[in-house]
Amino acid sequence: MDAIVLQPASTRLVRELVAQVARELDWPVDWLNDGAKGFIMGVSDGGVIYAAPGIVVRRPVPAQMLAMKLAAWRDDVDIRDALRLLRELIGDCSDNQEVCWAMVEPYVVSSQALKARYAFLDLWESIYDND
Repeated sequence: MDAIVLQPASTRLVRELVAQVARELDWPVDWLNDGAKGFIMGVSDGGVIYAAPGIVVRRPVPAQMLAMKLAAWRDDVDIRDALRLLRELIGDCSDNQEVCWAMVEPYVVSSQALKARYAFLDLWESIYDND
């Protein structure tokens, strides 16, 4: 699971709590990945999943999740996830490639923009050339 800590002063505490959860549930110590921050451009408001005193867990909008997967583009898992997210997004952009990209692009980290664009085009082609 990917996560970002929006208050850097809390990072140490969050890591301690993550380790505690791992011990209590017998999960791997790296079950929460804070390395995703390198693929995040801004914070979208996809809605609150969980809220309690001191913590708010939000789900990014699908366009931001797709941007992160396109920028990462490391393995079959990223590709499969990106394909699922693009299919979800296509309904919101009327099957228009440029409209879809315009929804995703604001969330792409600038250093990963070219990689993400090529990945997006590959996915788009895989969907529309197989129809």
